[in-house]
Amino acid sequence: MLNTVKFSFILIALICFSTVNAQEFNAEVVVDAQQTGKNQLTVFKTLEQQLTEFINRNSWSSYQLENHQKINCSFFIIVKSFNNNQFQASLQVQASRPIYGSDKFSPILNFKDNELSFTYKEFQVFNYSPNSFENNLISVISFYLKTILGLDADSFEELSGNSFFEEANQIVNYSQQRGSGWLISGNANSRAALNRDLLSNNFQEFRQAFYEYHRLGLDQFYSDPDLAKAKIVSALNKVQAVNNRRPNSILVRTFFDAKANEILEIFSGGNPENHEAVKNMLQKVAPIHSRSWRQIKS
Repeated sequence: MLNTVKFSFILIALICFSTVNAQEFNAEVVVDAQQTGKNQLTVFKTLEQQLTEFINRNSWSSYQLENHQKINCSFFIIVKSFNNNQFQASLQVQASRPIYGSDKFSPILNFKDNELSFTYKEFQVFNYSPNSFENNLISVISFYLKTILGLDADSFEELSGNSFFEEANQIVNYSQQRGSGWLISGNANSRAALNRDLLSNNFQEFRQAFYEYHRLGLDQFYSDPDLAKAKIVSALNKVQAVNNRRPNSILVRTFFDAKANEILEIFSGGNPENHEAVKNMLQKVAPIHSRSWRQIKS
């Protein structure tokens, strides 16, 4: 079996001998401090620049990737308060992977984290350790990078993201007693809950559906659109089965938060007679996105 993945096509591209890089991400970081009333301070722009370099210049796996294979992601930090180097903020994390045979990208994560608090002094050095807590900001960013790597891997080879999810779990374990936003109790949308479900056997079918949706569905549109759409329907039915067993799970909610617009686009073309069952299923499993589902022609 080919070594876990790809990242943007190690599994499906021809081997080439051009120069490769150790870095895995093409990340954008935005720090919005308007709510603080202090957005003119240079500390916010410095933080933005340092985080961008921290993500893009470090190596987060053992893979050697070319520039076109890097994972696109973005981190939008909304600072709510800032005082004496203490930040209270929220974080929106988004990531995507390319769709084979096209110039399009498919979102694999769109997650809102409302519990981001950290201490940051302008120009402080950022270091990531896989086994020890440095500070809460680095733990949070590193956790999401490992999670993105795991989801990206899962989308190219079935259940191949385990090692990354386990590394993310290490971050959860050593951060729970030192930083905020890591506890499962009382927060069904926590980082720990997301990681727990990704590693749980109860959600293995969801991860299999994630692979089927991307690799057997989206990546086949260029060669056989009808078969690709059938595979996507099959994957969505598996997601529904998971939701029936584990209603309102964080994985299912996160999946549709990332995929609602894409699913609408997929089922906006073709024979609308075949869309009725999909539309009805989507209304049941992800009613929060009903506005999108109502636009599917059936």
